[in-house]
Amino acid sequence: MTAHKQRGSLATVLSWLYALLLALPLYYLAVSSLKTNVEIFTRPFAPPAHWLWGNFATAWRTAGLGQALLNSLLISAVAIVLTLVLAVPAAYALARCDNRLARVITGAFSAGFLVPPFAALIPTVILAIRMDLFYTREFQMLFLPASALPLSVLLLTQFMRTVPRALIESAALDGAGHRRLLFSVFIPIAMPGLVSVTILQLLTFWNEYLFSLTITGTGPDVRTVQVALPTLVSDATNFGVLTAGTVLTLLPVYVAYSLSSRRMQEALTAGAVKG
Repeated sequence: MTAHKQRGSLATVLSWLYALLLALPLYYLAVSSLKTNVEIFTRPFAPPAHWLWGNFATAWRTAGLGQALLNSLLISAVAIVLTLVLAVPAAYALARCDNRLARVITGAFSAGFLVPPFAALIPTVILAIRMDLFYTREFQMLFLPASALPLSVLLLTQFMRTVPRALIESAALDGAGHRRLLFSVFIPIAMPGLVSVTILQLLTFWNEYLFSLTITGTGPDVRTVQVALPTLVSDATNFGVLTAGTVLTLLPVYVAYSLSSRRMQEALTAGAVKG
């Protein structure tokens, strides 16, 4: 019993240390956003001597973060919806089939991981130009789901393959077709996988920089937050303003993750048990 209590105490201490390691960078970012350059470099972890809330207003105005946030939210939301609309039926079909063709298709999706992003940059730019969608948000909305499909389909396929065969046969005997099977059986059971894919791809879409810069462009009316934020960097960078802008761009993702953290934990637990 004593050894068990000791292990429990050690686990508690390690958990708090891990939480501290995660919280420390966030604390540093938060306090830096309210300081001058001198304070950031001379008193990095101390609270600000004067709370410069104006740094947030300056960052918002200088980088045009209002429009940039709207662009990122719109692009990410549409891309997530398109990703799920395409990935869910594909994963369902692959989960239901266990033949050579299904294995070949699964291998093709797996091969998508072998293509580095830089290799696809020039062909993607050419495609955007020929579609007359270069420097538009619409092309980014179409491109991001395409880049997310390999991981999304493979993850969802693994979750859908855990649906008990007896449950599928029972639903089929009741007259359930593919649509009813998908929406009444597979999606509810694979919901942790859907949440995992949604959160992972949301983070990926929100933080995407290379293709956003190259394809969507730097125009104030179409650029995303990741493209707008570097406009705060110059030879005389005010790092308090820069970190304030960074905090503003992180808030939507933090709120979305906080609202779905319980689902994410359930998804990770379910994945660990099923694996």
